[in-house]
Amino acid sequence: MKTKIAMAMAAATLAVSANTAQAQVVCVFDLLGTSGDTYAMMKDYALAANGWGAKVTLKPYTDERVASEDFKAGQCDAVALTGMRGRQFNSFVGSLDAIGAIPSNAAARAVMQLVAKPQLAGDMVQSGYEVVGVMPLGSAYLFVNDRSINTLAKAAGKKIAVLDYDKAQAQMVQRVGAQPVSADITTFGGMFNNRQVDIVGAPAIAFKPLELHKGLGAKGAIAKFPILQVTGNIIIRQNKFPAGYGQKSRDWVATQLPRAMTMIDKVEKDIPAKYWMEIPPNDQVGYIKLMREARIELTKSGFYNTKMMSLLKRVRCQQNPSSFECALKDE
Repeated sequence: MKTKIAMAMAAATLAVSANTAQAQVVCVFDLLGTSGDTYAMMKDYALAANGWGAKVTLKPYTDERVASEDFKAGQCDAVALTGMRGRQFNSFVGSLDAIGAIPSNAAARAVMQLVAKPQLAGDMVQSGYEVVGVMPLGSAYLFVNDRSINTLAKAAGKKIAVLDYDKAQAQMVQRVGAQPVSADITTFGGMFNNRQVDIVGAPAIAFKPLELHKGLGAKGAIAKFPILQVTGNIIIRQNKFPAGYGQKSRDWVATQLPRAMTMIDKVEKDIPAKYWMEIPPNDQVGYIKLMREARIELTKSGFYNTKMMSLLKRVRCQQNPSSFECALKDE
């Protein structure tokens, strides 16, 4: 009996070793495919993963929906995609992209450092999936095809592209009396450029690959006021990777924050100055309150994670203690 037990344990050990020794396929979404910045960073990630007991191979995608579906179907052992799409796998990390929750690149850096800490490791795991890295992709701004649309009131009646899997966007659009038009990452750029919608929200990294200058034309502008922070997630099937892999991965990704921030800053500065439109401080207060109301409502309905909303407010108030929201207790 002892011999049988020993043989069974040895077989199990060999099976686990064989599983982790096999190459883990990581599906990587990047609008520019293998020539994009995200894919370039993931190539470095794959090299680093060798030191954590994994053997990562990358599979590029230019359609995020397909990458996500392939991951769910088991064709990938891990996936790199946006936080909004990743919310289905982890609501805690997926709430980083909450409307108005991370108002600056400085706040984004602080938050990304925080979620990499071992103290939050438990929140990284849900239903067998583990978020093993979070990176900033830049603030999302509103692109308008006519710079006269420079207040919330003037957005009323306009058509605005909203991602069909993010309820927050549709709710915000309806709050200002505009018309939400369903889209996804692969279609919203074309809709804007072809005048099917008047307004889209996007980070600066989308400007060049989606040729958004076509939609801006001679009259359009980019409102220089962040509406949310777009994040990138690396998510794994926990049972496909060695024990302890997740924290080692998060630690490494955190070391890449300066690189990511430099890239974001460069991309924003590369957009011609003529396209940027400043929003008066008085108007900004109204936007902040509107986004806050929507965020609270969506948190109450279970769309955003309560613990993450509390954490993000703490970061905002550390960076801007004089903000009106810091004296309030409803978020």
